[in-house]
Amino acid sequence: MRSFIYTVTFASLVGLAFWAYQENIKTKNAIAHTEKLQKEIGIAGARLSILNAEWAYLNRPDRLTELVDLNFGRLQLVPLRASNFLEVDEINFRNDPDLPDVVSLAVSLKKIGGSRD
Repeated sequence: MRSFIYTVTFASLVGLAFWAYQENIKTKNAIAHTEKLQKEIGIAGARLSILNAEWAYLNRPDRLTELVDLNFGRLQLVPLRASNFLEVDEINFRNDPDLPDVVSLAVSLKKIGGSRD
């Protein structure tokens, strides 16, 4: 009976050692994957910072003013003013049977949302 208990104990020990080894391998793989993801996140963050800097550089008001002046004949861009905007029901939409009725939709949304005057 004693040899049976020793055999079962040894088999359990070998099984637990195998399980612990497998868990160790899985943990190392998870850590390596996490480090790889952290590196990719860092690279993406650096790229995003560069893109934000480029966007800010390209949207400088003096540069945009020069572009508007340069292309005024073709684009006819004017400074943005409140008088440039209309209410949706004041816009003349073409009648296209495939499109929904935008004016009635805008008026109904205005009634639901209330007046913003």
